[in-house]
Amino acid sequence: MTLAAFATVAFIHLLAAMSPGPSFVLSVRAAASEGFRVATGLAVGFGIGATIWAAAALLGLSVLFEIVPVLFTALKVVGGLFLLFIAIQMWRHATEPMPVVTDGSAPRSTWGAVKLGTLAMLANPKPAVFFGAVFVGVVPLEASLTDKAIVLANIFWVETAWYIVVARLFSLSRARAAYGRFKTAMDRSFGGLIALLGAKIAIT
Repeated sequence: MTLAAFATVAFIHLLAAMSPGPSFVLSVRAAASEGFRVATGLAVGFGIGATIWAAAALLGLSVLFEIVPVLFTALKVVGGLFLLFIAIQMWRHATEPMPVVTDGSAPRSTWGAVKLGTLAMLANPKPAVFFGAVFVGVVPLEASLTDKAIVLANIFWVETAWYIVVARLFSLSRARAAYGRFKTAMDRSFGGLIALLGAKIAIT
């Protein structure tokens, strides 16, 4: 593969990562309520999840979805239900005080954030179709294992880097202060948005 091909995959993926969705909502909330450390763990989880879907696309999962559409439907429903579960948890805990974040600790463990980010990304099987469509036009069938490994590495760092930027912006003291003043309303709004996005994933 050429350098231009690698850059094309990375750029198209960056544009997709920047589009608002469940990951963005979770990232903003985690950064504002639990701080940069937790949100960074979440970003790594998003990167892992995106890489898994990209690897699945390279292995032909997107083609399998076309051949057996019921499998794609089932995965979408399961993913939508997982996001709905997250939404319900946000709504239930909306009235609780904001976690206290200190320099040496985080309310949620970093590993817990990584797991949540990975599961949240895997809850949406559409990236496998997206990556499959991108790879068809950019990644040649004869691409070497090294080329494919570089593509997957690009997917991981682009996804993770974007959400680390989001984490940094929304973990700043001014953003945290604003979030703290309107926590109940914002958590319920975020929960409602996650529920809507989960429903959209399940039925479209």
